[in-house]
Amino acid sequence: MAVGNIYVIAAIAVIGGGLFGFDISSMSAIINTRAYLCYFHQGPIKFDENGVQECNGPTADVQGGITASMAGGSWLGALISGFLSDILGRKTSIMVGAVIWCIGSVIVCASQNIPMLIVGRIVNGFSVGICSAQVPVYISELAPPTKRGRLVGLQQWAITWGIMIMFYISYGTSFVDGPAAFRIPWALQMIPAILLFFGMMLLPESPRWLARRDRWEDCLAVLTLVHGKGDRNAPFVLREYDEIKGMCEFERRNADVTYLELLKPNMINRTHIGVFTQIWSQLTGMNVMMYYISYIFSMAGLEGNNLLVSSSIQYVINVIMTVPAILWVDRWGRRPTLILGAIGMLTFLFANGGLMASYGHAAPAGGLGGIEAQSWIIRGPPSKAVIACTYLFVAVYAISWGPVSWIYPPELFPLRVRGKANALCTSSNWAFNFALGYFVPPAFVNIQWKVYILFGVFCTAMCLHVFFLFPETGGKTLEEVEALFTDPKGIPYIGIPAWKTKSQRRRAVHLEQTGVAEDEEKRTNATVQHNELTTAEPPEA
Repeated sequence: MAVGNIYVIAAIAVIGGGLFGFDISSMSAIINTRAYLCYFHQGPIKFDENGVQECNGPTADVQGGITASMAGGSWLGALISGFLSDILGRKTSIMVGAVIWCIGSVIVCASQNIPMLIVGRIVNGFSVGICSAQVPVYISELAPPTKRGRLVGLQQWAITWGIMIMFYISYGTSFVDGPAAFRIPWALQMIPAILLFFGMMLLPESPRWLARRDRWEDCLAVLTLVHGKGDRNAPFVLREYDEIKGMCEFERRNADVTYLELLKPNMINRTHIGVFTQIWSQLTGMNVMMYYISYIFSMAGLEGNNLLVSSSIQYVINVIMTVPAILWVDRWGRRPTLILGAIGMLTFLFANGGLMASYGHAAPAGGLGGIEAQSWIIRGPPSKAVIACTYLFVAVYAISWGPVSWIYPPELFPLRVRGKANALCTSSNWAFNFALGYFVPPAFVNIQWKVYILFGVFCTAMCLHVFFLFPETGGKTLEEVEALFTDPKGIPYIGIPAWKTKSQRRRAVHLEQTGVAEDEEKRTNATVQHNELTTAEPPEA
């Protein structure tokens, strides 16, 4: 018997997001440890005056390649997930991703050299690409409009939990001697994938995918299980079933779906919005903060255990500050959350850039501690301000772009293209994740504090982009969102300007409770009252 509680369904499915979090901190917590730096050391072997080997690890370029290799695999995995999801279903594709993650983790754990480590991370990335693209689609196709943002946003919360848990595991194993210091956490990251695989066996398939396969009885059974509490005639179940049926009948009159359809006139606008949502989420600089936080805090004067513990604080902030977004993003709406988030992030990025430029100076040749990317030094009260601004930046991202960048893209597209569309959007996330993971260590070497200014400019651009072109989708059914982009005949048109669109949460709550939209109910009541007045017998004289 499948699980029908939508919160349990989401809690199991978003473990797929946790895999990405595990990868982030398994790298950020390890790249500054002596075990990692010595095992993957490049260049001539040198010893200090005490006869202890100097371990500088990979060069900045190579470390960028190691970090970015996971994102490269994720880009390919996200693209392929569109075909996989349409053929096998949302549920099965996520289970395939879990199996691939275990294979990649075995290779990473057993890595004997840098090429083997990169191959393992590419395989892991392939898994993350599949899960990160299809988990939001799966949840959005099961969730009611009033809870869709909250439930899809759980993916980001799972990512933050994965980051924090893996960081502390890696911190604990950093006290172990030898390569076991990094092999143990790289092996333990298989556990969530195993839980995900077996957990997904208990969950239903997406009712909208079942409808596309003409499995109407199964579709109705899932809607009854998740939304009807066993009652096939519940108003909301019947309403959802009719909307899905109507959308499927309309879509069958259209051509078969390929990625090229996403570039056609009736899709290009929403494709551009979905793709840029994911691109901008990377250009905020957040994942740079996550992967290379130890570099940043080292430049601010933190060392040893103090460095790792201080770095971990931002992961705790990330977990805690994601909670308000999950609880209230459906009330706030997508647009205000994204716009205010961009404003907050650009403020702290420019503040950090200004502090480093005004109070810092270049590190000696070869970088601080022999690590090239640690190319700048800032000390005293300004260094504490840099750390504080970094924490505040993380808090703003966690409450805004973190969850909404996963919630928003699946809401934009009709059923027939949703799997491939979200795969394309997510692949753009991973393409930029790859580019930035590779770019940042050399950027710290070459442009130093100006890295912060660069990401501050990106946050300014994304704020303007969202204001003028991103419509509000909060509180609308997935079928109603279609009306934002096309007329009743499916012809693309320019409707209400993005800045005038509003959340319809109140209407959605009424619809979920009664099965009838509030405005439809008012029209029906008015008609009934009119008929009663016109048919009533005239009063006696």
